[in-house]
Amino acid sequence: MGAEGEREELSRLVQQLPDEDVPAVLSDLRRRLESVRSWPPAFFGIEPGDGTRVGADHDEILAEGFGR
Repeated sequence: MGAEGEREELSRLVQQLPDEDVPAVLSDLRRRLESVRSWPPAFFGIEPGDGTRVGADHDEILAEGFGR
């Protein structure tokens, strides 16, 4: 079964859910979708420049509190 068929089955199953189960299933689905994270993470590129200073000066950066 391809993705299109699986989506049709999912839609059919959702329609069969008892009303009292909808909030829990919806919550689970939202949680699953939120776990998909974009790449790169937001912290990439927070240090100005090409990144070589971070590698060369990592001890100094960590001693400064690493962004605190």
